[in-house]
Amino acid sequence: MDPVLIGEILAGLMFFGVIGMLMLGFPVAFTLAGTSLIFALVGHQFGVFDLTNFSSLAGRYIGFMTNEVLVAVPLFIFMGVMLERSGIAEQLLLTMSKMFGTLRGGLGISVIIVGALLAASTGVVGATVVTIGLISLPAMLRAGYDPKLATGVICASGTLGQIIPPSTVLIFMAEMLAGINAQVQMAKGNFAPDPVSVGDLFAGAFLPGLLLVGLYLLWMIFKAITSPESCPATPFNAQERKSIWREVITAMVPPLILIVTVLGSILGGIATPTEAASVGAVGAMVLAALRFRLSWTTLKQTVVSTATITSMIFIIIFGASVFSIVFRTMGGDNLVHEFLANLPGGAIGAMIVVMLIMFVLGFIIDTFEIIFIVIPITAPILLMLGLDPIWLGVMVGVNLQTSFLSPPFGFALFYLRGVAPPSVTTGEIYKGAIPFVILQIIAIALLFIFPELVTWLPKALY
Repeated sequence: MDPVLIGEILAGLMFFGVIGMLMLGFPVAFTLAGTSLIFALVGHQFGVFDLTNFSSLAGRYIGFMTNEVLVAVPLFIFMGVMLERSGIAEQLLLTMSKMFGTLRGGLGISVIIVGALLAASTGVVGATVVTIGLISLPAMLRAGYDPKLATGVICASGTLGQIIPPSTVLIFMAEMLAGINAQVQMAKGNFAPDPVSVGDLFAGAFLPGLLLVGLYLLWMIFKAITSPESCPATPFNAQERKSIWREVITAMVPPLILIVTVLGSILGGIATPTEAASVGAVGAMVLAALRFRLSWTTLKQTVVSTATITSMIFIIIFGASVFSIVFRTMGGDNLVHEFLANLPGGAIGAMIVVMLIMFVLGFIIDTFEIIFIVIPITAPILLMLGLDPIWLGVMVGVNLQTSFLSPPFGFALFYLRGVAPPSVTTGEIYKGAIPFVILQIIAIALLFIFPELVTWLPKALY
């Protein structure tokens, strides 16, 4: 049999083997590396893989650890965890609830706005869903909210961290797309391509993030008008009303200044993502100290949580590197290129198929695993077909966000199920998510039809 064909068959089997092992519940990083090593040995026996290819792993790992852009990841995680552990996020949500609670649907509007603000400070979906769920779900149920509406708005708002900058997912995606785009442009004969930076992807995701927030708010307003019993107002007494604006200023203004400073300095080209992330980390500590919530225990918990999340992400990268080397060397790239290039509809047809594959994978594996497995395989072909790298990155982010929100396997739904009271059924959580999934699909359709929603701001800024 033709060695090229054998290599492509093994590469395809390896991809589905990894997915199968993940569905059985094996740890992601070890599954990626272990399955790849098994197929590498099989490929070596058939003469389609040379084990000396693994000698490049050391250089890759050192490159990840010394990459200045990726230093921003633990700093942004630290910033978000500190805001959560110090109680600043809780105070923000409670204050917003008082501000809008006198309106029908006001608590839901508060959850959406705070979800967007937390997304801009944490970028970690699970943490945001759990935080908002623990704080706001009991209050919404006590106020008489329909459990389906309450759980739906919490899950949707919690997933905004996937797309609203400074999302950690966007940082990794930008780093990968930058290298892939440079290789693709050189293969096309363009030896001075426009670089793709983290700032570009942050700018590209900014308007789509606002679009999603706007759609969520419109849905809450629609429900308040057409079904007021599902989201009643929660009036406050005169004493609480008097102090509300002072609470709003003290609770909202400092975190807003921090978020605007961090994000604005990146989008404005004043600071690199790493520099802005360091300011954010220190700023979160200062805010906690000013509110007398910075203790040794809080700092220790924040550092341990940051180290745990960061380690999890980077060990997945290391496992994905093994997978990438084996897959590419055995001819997996050619297999994917032939499959996508021969699809009807050209570049858009190929993009739709890749998006559908990622959407389904979002039911069974996490964001980082998906982008580290699928982006290196599919992005070179999609960019070769002429797609814009920034648009591609943002579309992947919104698509995975939709996947995490979709019943019956969406991760956000499982996170909320873990903190929801027993009186709220799993069926109610699923039903509550469906309208927001439809809103997500509308947003994806708009981004498909009007790619300028993604590409305009990066071009205007840079």
